[in-house]
Amino acid sequence: MIAGHQGSYPMGLMCRALQVSTSGFYAWQDREPSAREVENQAILEEMRKIHRKYRRSYGSPRMSQELVDRGHRCGRGRVARLMRKNGIAAKPRKRFVATTDSNHGLPVAKNLLDREFTPSASNRVWVSDITFLRTLTGWLYVAVTLELFSRKVVGWATGSSIDAELVIRALRMAVETRRPERGLIHHSDQGSQYASDAFQKVLKEFGMICSMSRRANCWDNAPMESFFGSMKVEWLEEIYGNQEQATQDVFEYIEVFYNRERRHSTLGGINPSRFEDLNITT
Repeated sequence: MIAGHQGSYPMGLMCRALQVSTSGFYAWQDREPSAREVENQAILEEMRKIHRKYRRSYGSPRMSQELVDRGHRCGRGRVARLMRKNGIAAKPRKRFVATTDSNHGLPVAKNLLDREFTPSASNRVWVSDITFLRTLTGWLYVAVTLELFSRKVVGWATGSSIDAELVIRALRMAVETRRPERGLIHHSDQGSQYASDAFQKVLKEFGMICSMSRRANCWDNAPMESFFGSMKVEWLEEIYGNQEQATQDVFEYIEVFYNRERRHSTLGGINPSRFEDLNITT
């Protein structure tokens, strides 16, 4: 405090106010920084780089894992103290707004998943949902298909219309990417897009078994709710200039950051692609 305000206030006044002797302050100022202080400064510089790179998305748990992987010896408590002291914090989470329209007369499937979110192998269960982004040229809708074992996004699509074609494009991308065997469970909410004849026809084409959440129960599809919440908090803007800019940001979050770099707490602090590499299974 005193060192930061030298020249602004009388030295004697600041020392008396803070109950520090003038000689003690000058002795401290001339002292070489300790090894701990030097190490803290190096950690702090690395923290700021991580904070900028990942758009203020990491709190102390992920920050400490990232620092350790970069060669710094530091525990979560130390990282939390340094972050708090230097005003480095993850962006606060926002309330998630659903886009589901379940007020329709289409047939709905049973909840076969029943909140069992830890399948034993990859390509056994996929979950899907839709969200929206605001742009100056209108809403942009985003459909995503998540591979539940690794929590990796395997299919996604954007569009200006929230229709069956949007979710079909996301599903077809997932199929082209993964080529799953028949019998895979596809879980979604009861939205009209997923209950539509067109989407159900595609599920049958690929031999998938349809499962749906209970009506107005977001916990039945919690992994998708969590993904969209993280995407909006960690990466996306409140409003974009146009839909092309929003789509580019969605691409960067999913394909560059989330799948390949973002540390996932459910996966033991590693990213989905790395998790799959370590758990190759069919």
